[in-house]
Amino acid sequence: MSNMSLKNSRSSRSAATLGAACALALFAQLAAADSRDQARRIYDRIAGVPPTENVLAAMATQIANGQEVQAALTATDSPSFYNVTLKNLVTPWTNREQTVFAPLNDYTATVIGMVRDDKPFNTALSADILYTSNAPSLPAPSASNNDHYAQAEANGVDLKATLVETTQSAVYGIPAAGTAGLITTRAASEAFFINGTNRAMFRFTLINHMCRDLEQVHDTTRPPDRIRQDVSRSPGGDSRIFLNGCIGCHSGMDPMAQAFAYYDYDETQGKLIYTPGTVNEKYFINSDNFKHGFITPDDSWENRWRHGPNRNLGWSASMPATGSGAKSLGQELAASDAFAQCQVEKVFKSVCFRVPGNATDRAKVLQIRNDFIASGYKLKQVFAETAVYCMGD
Repeated sequence: MSNMSLKNSRSSRSAATLGAACALALFAQLAAADSRDQARRIYDRIAGVPPTENVLAAMATQIANGQEVQAALTATDSPSFYNVTLKNLVTPWTNREQTVFAPLNDYTATVIGMVRDDKPFNTALSADILYTSNAPSLPAPSASNNDHYAQAEANGVDLKATLVETTQSAVYGIPAAGTAGLITTRAASEAFFINGTNRAMFRFTLINHMCRDLEQVHDTTRPPDRIRQDVSRSPGGDSRIFLNGCIGCHSGMDPMAQAFAYYDYDETQGKLIYTPGTVNEKYFINSDNFKHGFITPDDSWENRWRHGPNRNLGWSASMPATGSGAKSLGQELAASDAFAQCQVEKVFKSVCFRVPGNATDRAKVLQIRNDFIASGYKLKQVFAETAVYCMGD
């Protein structure tokens, strides 16, 4: 080979090497930029505010190393995740209007604390648990008012930093056996145990934690023997209305709402009243509507939806179909597949800004639900996995 040819060959190899190096450098830059963009998207989905440069860099590194879910969990360290994202998700569960504009209360604060601390969320309807704030200058938490939580919100208290775990039995004086997690918080009691027949507590627990309203669990095949006296068997003189309509809700609801027979919300005292062993008078109102109807003797309950079409709610074989009181009913509901599925669907809507809309979405929701159960019901994990899935939306 001539000197000229050798020189040209070396030049070609040098150019090729330089070109490859440039391409690799460009690819690395693009990958880094892509990781930062993904990190920013995930953080926005979870916290709703821009990340700091240090957090963004840390998340981008995690994503570049294939640790997308861990990066999303890093985003849950943001105080905004607790003060804004979680508060806005949970607050509508605490009132009949289902509005996000209600004040901070013990129900919302307790969910936020449970998520922060990775408490098993399947205990949310049964545990003797309450979260309060240790921020200075707040009124003491009270069974008779919401001042502690309303003032915390007015003061812009950092909920992530100041929430502390305690119990309803210690703060509100309810016997531990009478506590049932979110069901017996002051906010839930004020909204759903007030007046009426206590069926509202069952209905809104179903809506908020099973993602079903009564129309969606309507079943006219269950026996009507535990439907209370206040339900007419011939509304307007037509028994067909009862047989084709009323029975579909009451035959399943009344045997389970009996679990709340010892509870009432006293408007004068502004607090939950629990009278173990004594059925509240509201369970006997309008007894002349159908004198042969069921007369509530105690707080024992039965889940008749384990049979018929509502068995598709996925009731746990490890749980009994009967029990006494709100605590055991809460355990029954929270052990179902529908409970776990509902939490994932609500987080999906909160993080992805849409409901699951196609087969791919539904398959992902099912996978995240299974991961949620396997994780010990850590709701923070659901947020992380969902944010990773939706970051490309």
